[in-house]
Amino acid sequence: MTISGRLAKLAMQSPSSPARLFGLLRPSLIWPTPSPSPSPSLDSNNNSPSEKKPLRSTAYLDGLRGFAAFLVYWHHHILWAHKGLAADFIESGFGYLDKHLFSTYPFIRIFFGGGHYAVSTFYVISGYVLSTKPLTLIHTGEQAKLADNLGSALFRRWLRLFIPLICTTFLYMTSWHVFGIWTEPSKAEPSYGAEIVSWYKEMKAFSFVFNQGDKPWFSYNFHLWSIPLEFKGSIVIYTSLLALARCSRNARLWCQVGLIYYFLYIVDGWYCALFVAGMLLGDLDLLAAKDDLPAFLARLEPFSTVIYYHLLVISLYLGGVPVRTQDINDLATNNGWYYLSFFKPQAVYDYKWFYLFWAAVLLVASIPRISWLKRFFETGFCQYLGRISFSLYLVHGPILWTLGDRLYAAVGWATEEQMKHIPGWVNKLPLSKAGPFCLEVGFLLPNIILLPVTLYCAEMVTRAFDEPSVRFPQWLYKQTQGRPARIPPPLPA
Repeated sequence: MTISGRLAKLAMQSPSSPARLFGLLRPSLIWPTPSPSPSPSLDSNNNSPSEKKPLRSTAYLDGLRGFAAFLVYWHHHILWAHKGLAADFIESGFGYLDKHLFSTYPFIRIFFGGGHYAVSTFYVISGYVLSTKPLTLIHTGEQAKLADNLGSALFRRWLRLFIPLICTTFLYMTSWHVFGIWTEPSKAEPSYGAEIVSWYKEMKAFSFVFNQGDKPWFSYNFHLWSIPLEFKGSIVIYTSLLALARCSRNARLWCQVGLIYYFLYIVDGWYCALFVAGMLLGDLDLLAAKDDLPAFLARLEPFSTVIYYHLLVISLYLGGVPVRTQDINDLATNNGWYYLSFFKPQAVYDYKWFYLFWAAVLLVASIPRISWLKRFFETGFCQYLGRISFSLYLVHGPILWTLGDRLYAAVGWATEEQMKHIPGWVNKLPLSKAGPFCLEVGFLLPNIILLPVTLYCAEMVTRAFDEPSVRFPQWLYKQTQGRPARIPPPLPA
């Protein structure tokens, strides 16, 4: 039997295998106009390959979001297996403790520690996507339709974000008691009833986004701290669009720039700045489509190729910002970051978000103007990752802390906590740790199981919770609409 087969058998034999639980789910500077390019796509209803047809002009954003979700998955698995000092190498810059590791090289490091880069990119994409339709209505002066669009969007937004979160965390919490699963990050209550009460208390506080700090925490899946910030950023987009609806073109653009400056340099609102930057990129794309860009941007078009390649390089470098601590003085000690450390504004507490703001904005601005990169994110695989990206973000943590924790312990990545609570798994099938840092044989082989299982569960959650969380709020909003007032016939003269 192959090594991967033995790992799979070991996982299925355990009475605490999470597979039994998840099995229940089976059922910029220049703005030339981005042009759509045809490629195969996946049908969102039956998940079967559809006939070749032109993709939407913004399909690359779906692919980018999916690839970013995969980076989050990979980053968390690397940190989970490589704990302690080993994890510090990924979170620090190239040359930390005089170790020059391949996975920590500038540019390359984002493929191993790019989770925060991915989250910043999520927010820019959200700002772009949420504002596209309202901005189109603003450009055409359709104020009544704009009000209807923003009202519908705001009504549906909380439900769309929190229904999948509520369902997945409830199932994850339930699995601890139904299957007797121990997990290191979360400590179970003595009884299932007490667990439900504890989960409910945390959930009601977590879901009330105005009662949280800049980084809310939810112990039933602490990776989901970004969801309340997603909702806050959405509100910033909707209210800004309404406030700027009657402004002239130049006034609207300058107000968006002003908001970005306010959120990034005056107050610590980095995530709001990312959302507004996405809205600004979308506005400029719409203006470019009708040849209505501000003159100083249009004059730079002959240099667009050179400019966007340079912006992409800058983005990839800044995206690898060392994040081991929040002390800007520590950043200055990393190779290649001393002078950059002087650019951090006083308002931003956690310095990494300032550099990641520029990294994410430049990335989203550059991709549609670099044809080969845009085509990559329009490939079928990236489009599929984009379709399941939200569910992948929701489930990858619970699978890592249950099945992943046990497989990593079995192949030799054991910790004291694992030796204490799941000793039957520790070193059951020790594998070699030979290979480059973060690419060791003993780390890669468990992912032959973990990645397909995670993608499968993400697919099931997409069907069971994610797609219904789109349809249900739409249906509910329609039910709340009153019938149009009946206009009585005119009285006879």
